[in-house]
Amino acid sequence: MEVIKKGTTIQSLEVGMSIVETIAKQGRPLKFSDIQELTQITKSNLYKYLNTFTQLGILYRYKVTGEYVLGSKLIEYGMAAVGQENVIDRVSPFLHEINEKFSSTVVFSSWTHNGPMIVKELNKNRGLNIGAQIGTLLPIRSASGKVFMAFMDEQMIREWKEKEFMQIPPEKIGLLEDECRIIWGKEIAFAREPLVPSVSSVSIPVLNYQKKLLGSVTVVGFSEFIPQNEHNELSRYLIGISKEISGSFGYRRHVKSEY
Repeated sequence: MEVIKKGTTIQSLEVGMSIVETIAKQGRPLKFSDIQELTQITKSNLYKYLNTFTQLGILYRYKVTGEYVLGSKLIEYGMAAVGQENVIDRVSPFLHEINEKFSSTVVFSSWTHNGPMIVKELNKNRGLNIGAQIGTLLPIRSASGKVFMAFMDEQMIREWKEKEFMQIPPEKIGLLEDECRIIWGKEIAFAREPLVPSVSSVSIPVLNYQKKLLGSVTVVGFSEFIPQNEHNELSRYLIGISKEISGSFGYRRHVKSEY
């Protein structure tokens, strides 16, 4: 085996990582010109680095604005590096508890650049077709979709919202936006048969100490068993368990909602 001498480095890799670090430190989407000004790398070389990182998933480029942010691959690496912060592992016991208590399908969804996606599913009733499975992208009018619309940073979801709004009658968009403002306060969302007839859903956010959305937990079942407001027993239980889940990530709800 070849022994690598101390101090030996690959300069191009150092340059590439300096670009990623620059974007990470800014904490906001950056245009090509912003990155070029901050790094002072020639435009031709910078383009090659950014294009490579984007293809690898290290960076993500918004199609509409052309701005760059950290990509999903870096998030995966970060989650692996700090295993105790693995959201799915930490949320899973709660999913099992909900599944056992209500005998309904429970799914956990995470954000992707194409919208919220189901990444874990517990389904005791295999005969129930919820219209989705692991890997399914959820529409904005689903309970989970409403949670992501309500809590995600506007910059992150802009393209997704524009695409989803094209599928919604114009007169319904304002109502949906009003509903999401209420969801932000109440921290629970409801959807009546968004994917499959007779199947409805209720969803709660998983938030960290900065009230940033880490994902959503959604209960899916026959419409007659799924609540439509926060006064139902299931809703009250979910609001309570939502505090537990988000509390494990440092979130504390200090202000009572005005809604």
